[in-house]
Amino acid sequence: MKPIAHSPDPDDLVSRLGRWSAGRGPLYLLLAARLRRLVDEGALPPGSLLPPDRRLAKALAVGRTTVVAAYDTLRQEGRLVRRQGSGTRVARAALAPAAAVAGDAPRVTETSNPLFLHLLEAPDDVILLSCAAPAEPPPELAEAYHSLVLPGGDLGYHPAGLGVLREAVAARYAGRGVPTGPGQILVTTGAQQGLSLLARLLLAPGDGVLVEAPTYPGALDLFREAAAVPLPVAVGPDGLDVAEAVRVMERHRPALAYVVARFQNPTGTVLPPLAGRRLVEAANALGVPLVDDEVLADLAFGTAREPLPLSAYGEVIAVGSLSKVVWGGLRIGWVRGPASLIARLARLKALHDLGCDVPSQLVAVRLLGDLGSVRAARLRTLRAGHAHLRGELARLLPSWSCAPATGGQTLWVRLPHGDGVSFAQVALRHGVAVLPGATADALGGSVRHLRLHFLLPPDVLTEAVRRLAAAWAEYAPALGAEPDEEAKAKPGGKPGASLQGITL
Repeated sequence: MKPIAHSPDPDDLVSRLGRWSAGRGPLYLLLAARLRRLVDEGALPPGSLLPPDRRLAKALAVGRTTVVAAYDTLRQEGRLVRRQGSGTRVARAALAPAAAVAGDAPRVTETSNPLFLHLLEAPDDVILLSCAAPAEPPPELAEAYHSLVLPGGDLGYHPAGLGVLREAVAARYAGRGVPTGPGQILVTTGAQQGLSLLARLLLAPGDGVLVEAPTYPGALDLFREAAAVPLPVAVGPDGLDVAEAVRVMERHRPALAYVVARFQNPTGTVLPPLAGRRLVEAANALGVPLVDDEVLADLAFGTAREPLPLSAYGEVIAVGSLSKVVWGGLRIGWVRGPASLIARLARLKALHDLGCDVPSQLVAVRLLGDLGSVRAARLRTLRAGHAHLRGELARLLPSWSCAPATGGQTLWVRLPHGDGVSFAQVALRHGVAVLPGATADALGGSVRHLRLHFLLPPDVLTEAVRRLAAAWAEYAPALGAEPDEEAKAKPGGKPGASLQGITL
């Protein structure tokens, strides 16, 4: 995560704190421990100005006394300096071994995205409703590995991907009405690496990037790492506001436009075909590279014929993977684009890993040959989870609202009041991690939204909603009030400390 050299936004610091309250003991000690780690790792370099007590307390949904006690603990250790009128700063003496003083610290490009930070935490009693990926691999995956035959006389270094896999992915596009050759396919370590390579190749500091608001937070992380400037366009019930997107492209000529046309992450909307065609034609006419994230495109609940991908309407850079249909642990993705772009991306990828894991690529070839059965089983599970989660939300949290999804794996939930960032902190103390909508919205909107996935077994989803309801019962009456956090704390440091953790 990037070092904070000046006064951080409280919400940004909250995301960096991760699951700080999921341990045992008084909340102020848990908060002090996580802040201490950020200071010692250099994520909060010497001289950093921390948020005022009340602002951080509000963002964390705790009493001000909790933040004051945590700050004072670190002050006594010499890590923080607190002065009337100048705020709370990281002490100059609190210098991590590899760090320098504020302003001279080396650039750090680690993530501050709560979606990824939850994955970096050690296993604990928190149910992760924030990370949407299949938790169980299908039996076909194990069968494919069991029958795997590795090629002989091959170094195994293929930066652009194995030829047989590039051919299989290309054939899949051709079968969907988009003529594609293997030279137009780059195999990547998941779709995230594909987006990362595109950002590195196409973006320079200060470049504009058209993004949906809200959008996939992992993409926003990559664009910020490239020091690009997000140009957000709102997403409505029918997906991206294409008319506004065209105006933004005409006015700013961004270096890149990034969209999720089908089952948009996080809202679940689908861009109508005519709107998609207009977007592609405008981007092509204006010379704006258009990236379509297709990771969720195969997860349609209905039986109607699927619409053509954006690539059918013109020059589009498509990014896909097997992580949502098969399993998140199968790190095989791809980029489809002009052969000249793919060749440049392959040269860039060669700098980093010389090519993806060969056994996984061979397994992917086999799975792509019979993806229909794997996809059908995944969709049955998704449809059942979708119905169950919506039913439990209606039963236990009737004041929350969310439209039914037509595909994908998440619900976009609106709270009746409050904000998702502070509620997520209360939910965490009840054993559930959720993704606040504001973390995905470069417009600064979606404050009252949460993204919840329905990939967990029915009994776990029921337990997750029960905990969310308990968190809401604590949170809603306290809006505008300042609870006495230490009086509320139970032995063990948090309500329900003995419960199995859940992430939605």
